[in-house]
Amino acid sequence: MTVFPRALGALLSMSALLLVTACGATGGAKADGSQSGQLTIVAGFYPLQYVAERVAGTHASVQSLTKPGAEPHDLELTPKQVASVSTADLVLYEKHFQAAVDDAVAQSGNDHVLDTATVVPLEDHGPLGEEEHEHGDEHSEGTTNLDPHVWLDPNNMIKISDAVTAALTKQDPDNAADYTKNAAALTDDLKGLDSAYRSGLKSCQRTEFVTSHAAFGYLAERYDLTQVPINGLSPDSEPSPARIAAVQQEITKHKVTTIFYETLVSPAVAKSIAGDLKLKTDVLDPIEGITDQSKGKDYVAVMKSNLTALQKANGCS
Repeated sequence: MTVFPRALGALLSMSALLLVTACGATGGAKADGSQSGQLTIVAGFYPLQYVAERVAGTHASVQSLTKPGAEPHDLELTPKQVASVSTADLVLYEKHFQAAVDDAVAQSGNDHVLDTATVVPLEDHGPLGEEEHEHGDEHSEGTTNLDPHVWLDPNNMIKISDAVTAALTKQDPDNAADYTKNAAALTDDLKGLDSAYRSGLKSCQRTEFVTSHAAFGYLAERYDLTQVPINGLSPDSEPSPARIAAVQQEITKHKVTTIFYETLVSPAVAKSIAGDLKLKTDVLDPIEGITDQSKGKDYVAVMKSNLTALQKANGCS
């Protein structure tokens, strides 16, 4: 990931902020594209954007720093994006996931920020996402094994929704009733997802599933599955020959039929292993962003598609 050096980042923040202030819109639309009277929310990546849009409704304009189709782990920020972090009414991000966003928040001087890692502490699932340790608040900022993919457990999304609702209510108490109502509707959808996963994965021929990178630790932990990742927490890393051999052993041992790949990273390694072992391939989406290739229009829809894929691969009835 690319992170602005402190001095340069501060200079870019100041110059971009001055530009936004000088060019502020008059009348209806503001310079950031939101309508007059709307809050401006900046989210680090898609799942946080989704929660903000559902809870805020028409009372806020929500912008994601990670554009559709971009890999959020490797995010780089433009000066305009750095400025948006400084001027937003609320910034939603997850510390330790996107270093460029961490830096922009630290340099912004904006007090209206919500770090969702304080709502759902990141867990150390080991370098390959297969081990469960203590929560991330016992680790230093340099720890590389903190798993950021908390949103793949719908129960964690409920906690994040509650925190966003509280933050918006504090910022905009006049619309508190709407935020509470919207959050309740989102919670119902997320509880429905949790129920579908519990019942849908209750009776399966196997619990092991092979993924291209270790994004599904929280989902596996919640629903008593075993994730077997080809890569670790970074989707762009290259697996060693020893790791590939270990994955192949797990596939044979548990009679795995399918290797899952993702929409935002190359499926080459996953498809190569599948070809060697004459296995099927399918998409299991970590929902780091929504694109035309996503099997669903939003978080809930893609989570349902993921459930269907897991049921099919694991012989669930």
